[in-house]
Amino acid sequence: MLVNFGELPQISGIWGIYSVESTEKPHFAQLCPILTMSITNNAKPSKSRPLDKIDLAILDALQRNSRISNVNLAKEINLSASPCLDRVKRLEQEGYIERYGAKLNAAKLNFGLTAYVEVGLDKSTSEAFDKFAQEVQKIKQIAECDMVAGGFDYLLKIRISSMAEYRSVLGEVVDIPGVAKNHTYVVIEKIKEDKGLPIIE
Repeated sequence: MLVNFGELPQISGIWGIYSVESTEKPHFAQLCPILTMSITNNAKPSKSRPLDKIDLAILDALQRNSRISNVNLAKEINLSASPCLDRVKRLEQEGYIERYGAKLNAAKLNFGLTAYVEVGLDKSTSEAFDKFAQEVQKIKQIAECDMVAGGFDYLLKIRISSMAEYRSVLGEVVDIPGVAKNHTYVVIEKIKEDKGLPIIE
């Protein structure tokens, strides 16, 4: 089997775009039922060789379109179907692929407003951090929460339908024990979206 490394696509893309209008053959997840579920818990620490160009091409193709069939994926990376499937399974087992998903239209689903909220706690202790982390999990409108360095302790990404809902969510946040200050930035226009990890140069 001859693999042409020189013709690997130079591509960048977005994770898991879902199209209900696709007329292609059964997608990758249909061919391999294991792909339809989260595989994070089954991931094992990598003990094998470093990723090569083909591995990176597979990962990039899947983060752009997780519905791609194994046959089409193999064609895209210039590899036969069987070794392509073997590589995908190995990437799953080693934890490079955590899950497969769909990118939903937030505006159509009434979550068109996005706000970022900086949160500062009144004390920096493990107990305070753990309590805040537990309480944040209970607020469904908080899409992401990162602990940050700087003038605040956390940065929250909130998805809501209106300013009224934002006010309600903010009330839940400030009522979390230990929250001392907050500052909000409301997104007016999205200039650039996350299109996945830039693993292909």
